[in-house]
Amino acid sequence: MNDRLEYFRTLASRKLSLERFQHTLGVEALAVELAPKFGVKEGDAGLAALTHDLAKEYIYPEQLKKAREWGLILYPEDLEIPQVIHGRVAAYMLQNLYAIKNEDVLNAVANHTSGRPGMSLLEMLIYSADLTEPGRNFPGVDKLRQKLYHDLKTGTLACVEHTLYYLKENNKPIHPLTILTYEDLKNGKASKGG
Repeated sequence: MNDRLEYFRTLASRKLSLERFQHTLGVEALAVELAPKFGVKEGDAGLAALTHDLAKEYIYPEQLKKAREWGLILYPEDLEIPQVIHGRVAAYMLQNLYAIKNEDVLNAVANHTSGRPGMSLLEMLIYSADLTEPGRNFPGVDKLRQKLYHDLKTGTLACVEHTLYYLKENNKPIHPLTILTYEDLKNGKASKGG
């Protein structure tokens, strides 16, 4: 596993800008730190963290072209909110170009931008670590980190609420999966505790 993590760490360093690579390392550090606390395999957390943004630096038309070609457009809003599609593109690349078969890792990468109802512990961890890794610096991030350190499900719900608030305040479109994720977490239906 360590060799594989090193391979993907090197791949990320080559594919991403320095700023994005530093963000990726921050997500890895936080996800790996919290993984044992919440019953997530550290190797899976590290792999998902290192690969979650592999497709992020393709320009939107290229991301959408790949998503169309690979059958990854699932909602009309995917075309209106292209910021969410890079996770699915990265997951497809991991599965088909790098032979990653771990469905939980693939789902964590695919859904780290919008969330989804019924997220696994790993999916919640990567979603939340993406927003709260040590390099993030926005008002309220410390409170989100505190909630995340205390409880994965509560922390993830707080992260989704923060995202919804940010999008509404800035008049940005909201993907239906994010709303469904919020409702799912609010109703306590996310998988297996945390």
